[in-house]
Amino acid sequence: MLYTPFEIKETIDMFLRYKLDIRAITLGVSLLDCVCSSGDATRKKIREKLLRVAGPLVKTGCDIETEFGIPIINKRISVTPISLVAASSGENDYTPFAQALDETAKELGVDFIGGFSALVHKGISDGDEILIKSLPRALSQTEKICASVNVASSKSGINMNAVAMMGDIIKKIAEATKENDGIGCAKLVVFCNAPEDNPFMAGAFHGVGESESVLNVGVSGPGVIKAALENCGDLSFDELADVIKKTAFKITRMGQLVGKEAARRIGVPFGILDLSLAPTPAVGDSVARILEAMGVEKCGTHGTTAALAMLTDMVKKGGIMASTHVGGFSGAFIPVSEDEGMVEAVKSGSISIDKLEAMTCVCSVGLDMIPIPGDTSAETIAAIIADEMAIGMVNNKTTAVRVIPVPGKKCGEWAEFGGLLGGSPIMAVNSAKSDAFIKRGGRIPAPIHSFKN
Repeated sequence: MLYTPFEIKETIDMFLRYKLDIRAITLGVSLLDCVCSSGDATRKKIREKLLRVAGPLVKTGCDIETEFGIPIINKRISVTPISLVAASSGENDYTPFAQALDETAKELGVDFIGGFSALVHKGISDGDEILIKSLPRALSQTEKICASVNVASSKSGINMNAVAMMGDIIKKIAEATKENDGIGCAKLVVFCNAPEDNPFMAGAFHGVGESESVLNVGVSGPGVIKAALENCGDLSFDELADVIKKTAFKITRMGQLVGKEAARRIGVPFGILDLSLAPTPAVGDSVARILEAMGVEKCGTHGTTAALAMLTDMVKKGGIMASTHVGGFSGAFIPVSEDEGMVEAVKSGSISIDKLEAMTCVCSVGLDMIPIPGDTSAETIAAIIADEMAIGMVNNKTTAVRVIPVPGKKCGEWAEFGGLLGGSPIMAVNSAKSDAFIKRGGRIPAPIHSFKN
């Protein structure tokens, strides 16, 4: 395929001016063949396998960055949910598994390793319960470990026992990492309909339906989409949608190239390409600013949800034409602390948790990276999770919650997490209690459309 000088300049501008990047190449590795009756033996086999399979990952990423001139922000690993791998060990605390994975990640030089996870959407096994109870220690005593717990699905409903447990666990994680504004909670995602091929942290894990090892790629380009909209003038929504779709196609095509080349060099299959507009705290790299470029004065005002719905849909439509295997989330992320436009909206009072919840009906994930007052009760956190799980369950989509109750801080104070996690003013939660609702326990049944067989 021949490229015109305009297309070459356009691509260069995407990288140099509009912050286009490969947000992550994530190597998924199955650990099912590492399972032993001894925890020490299992951890030894995990280390040996990860060093063998993932050894070339970081060098490959750096080589492609140099040769192609394409920034690759993170090199990551995802593994089989540890609740499954550690269940035969007989141990009653899985923190040593987290520590072993953390040490191996440091040895390999990767940025994060995901998969300290449990799937409890229909019930909680002994191994699942041990992993969940291990989360406060595991996330406070490691640096690179990311965790997730799937508590709901459209097929099975919402496990409210697990939801209540996660409210309590999130409070304990925040307390265990209080010196850093509860940052441990930023490494934990609570899911409904968790995808098995997601390359983005903190929710990545290598699903049991995946192959032995596979390379998944996450592409991000909110700055490119924003620039395209700002340069197109006063178009109708039909024309505006076409601009987004065509731009998303170009971004995805670049990601497909990088993903296939990285997989070939490492010697594993190429899995999926996740085209998600994942923002960063940097100015010009914001999903909120895209919505404002469509015509809403401030993200969160009336019209924001409609704008986000169109953006997410057009990103998916453009991406799926550019790659045979699109997966993960693929759409638009709205993490508060990681998006400078969202942070400004919080400061101005134009956006609230209730408005964010409405926006999650049409975005790619859910309530993400939201600092809340440290004295928020475990029951209120569980109720926030339950609401978001209901949106995912009824709409048959992935939703997630990543909230951080910042110890010792109140609404309006600043919480800082650093790096790509950014910082944000602490957002208010509803003062009315949900304790009696959460204490009912049991399972909220799946919606009628779950019966498809």
